Amino acid sequence: MLNQNYSESVFVDTTTMEWEASPAAGVWRKKLEREGEESGRATSLVRYDPGSSFTPHVHTGGEEIFVLDGVFSDEKGDYPAGSYFRNPPGTSHTPSSKPGCTLFVKLCYFQPGDKRQIVVDRSHWHWNQGKVPAEKTFLLHQFHQENTMMVQLDGDTPWRCTHAAQGREILIVEGSLIVNEATIASPGWLRFSPDDHTVVTSGSQGATLLYKTGHYLHLEKRNAVV
Repeated sequence: MLNQNYSESVFVDTTTMEWEASPAAGVWRKKLEREGEESGRATSLVRYDPGSSFTPHVHTGGEEIFVLDGVFSDEKGDYPAGSYFRNPPGTSHTPSSKPGCTLFVKLCYFQPGDKRQIVVDRSHWHWNQGKVPAEKTFLLHQFHQENTMMVQLDGDTPWRCTHAAQGREILIVEGSLIVNEATIASPGWLRFSPDDHTVVTSGSQGATLLYKTGHYLHLEKRNAVV
């Protein structure tokens, strides 16, 4: 088990991690959260070499993907950088990438009843004004208390996150964040416990973030904190 205690905050500079081989040739990963070796809840960065593919599979616990670079594909279409999609439990596909790509992937975090399959590519992002002039947001997905959104911050902006009491998860898509005086660059990953109210600050060039809240609460109710 890796980083499965959701009462603890975790900050990961993924640029210092080595890529590990997956069960599929040409597909690599950096493990961020993991319940089991090859099953259960998992959060990872995944890299497809050009021309690589993964075997057909069913998403027994649901799959959430954000494309960081390149083009990710399956039999339903091609998904360029900036694409976000959710494959609910029971769906299946055969993923591949002709040019290669890097993905952020979460497995088995779907809440009961969340059955909506969605695809949002970057051309559909429509920024809304945030709480302060230096912040813009775009909601990608919402189900009960779970919220997933894109956040764009101007440079050197202290950011007081929304829904912080529900726990926070941040993937740095572009730019960097300063956390406790340490700078974490894209594609850094941060997870804050519900009682951690640390204020993050965007780097001098600003930051674009994939921001999630509320998705760990139902796990705590299932006594998943270990």
